Amino acid sequence: MAAPTREEVETSLALARPELQKHGGDVELLGVNAQGVVLVRLTGACQGCKAAGATLHNVIEKTLKARLPGVTSVQAVM
Repeated sequence: MAAPTREEVETSLALARPELQKHGGDVELLGVNAQGVVLVRLTGACQGCKAAGATLHNVIEKTLKARLPGVTSVQAVM
């Protein structure tokens, strides 16, 4: 399965953003590699938050994988 394009990931991240923004956070897309690994940076209140790992998996990764089958994982870069 082909990795999604940056534009496809940005469109899907827009669906996850409101949940992050409710708590003063956000997410920045850094890139997508050929293996479907999405690299993001959590910003705002999400940066350094103890729940950031759960947010990454339960909100961002679930949203992307549900909409974009080519996404294999989402990794946060500090």
